[in-house]
Amino acid sequence: MKEVVLEPVSQPDCGLVAEVISCDVFAGRSIREIEELEVYAGNRRARLGEFFSVSGSAADSAEETRIVITGSVEKTKWIGRGMSAGEIVVEGSTGMYTGAWMKGGRITVKGDVDSFAGMMMSGGEIEVHGRAGDYLGCAYRGEWRGMRGGSIVVHGDAGTEAGHCLSGGRVTVMGRAESFAGVRMRSGLLVLGSAEPRVGAQMTGGSIVVLSPAELLPSFELVERVSSPEVEGVRFEGVFEVYAGDLAERNAKGRLYVKVE
Repeated sequence: MKEVVLEPVSQPDCGLVAEVISCDVFAGRSIREIEELEVYAGNRRARLGEFFSVSGSAADSAEETRIVITGSVEKTKWIGRGMSAGEIVVEGSTGMYTGAWMKGGRITVKGDVDSFAGMMMSGGEIEVHGRAGDYLGCAYRGEWRGMRGGSIVVHGDAGTEAGHCLSGGRVTVMGRAESFAGVRMRSGLLVLGSAEPRVGAQMTGGSIVVLSPAELLPSFELVERVSSPEVEGVRFEGVFEVYAGDLAERNAKGRLYVKVE
């Protein structure tokens, strides 16, 4: 696998729209061609090379290309947008929309990600070693289906509405998820270390697993208590209470598992 290294030189205060940072885009291009790729600093057209020092070499295919960003780029948005193959490693934190519309490949962020990471994702893997912002694995505004496939793992906490309109795939937040995690969820698996109130609000399908006691909405009904359940092909150790819901919605078939010990 060939590697392209992006060393951050500067980050504009207004934010940098850089959806060209993708293995699909870099594949088959020379370093000079990568430097000349168009980005937006606010409403100004610019070159990727204005904000990153570029070195290494890209492979002819996305599958054989790795991109390494050697520091935090909190102002850079849309990293890995629509990526279908290859690998991106960020040795720091990233801005909004990381991995949005991702179809395949892998993104590893060793710091935090801002809001809307994995939005509308349909395949591939995102791993975040820090914290995630709001709307992790969510739907685009106006859409009724969000993430449809792939996997997101966040080792820290997540903001509000993690798994918003989740319609497939798996989202795991090993820390605490803020309010409305799994809101309007339709299918897939959402795993939370702990959850603030209103988890699963308006869900109609899929499964949510909370690995610690949680405060639920009154529209969830206790169905049974089980030991070490297998949920969506994943085994969870311990005793869980299983709730059906959200019964305020028509034909709701969602299941919410809450660990009780």
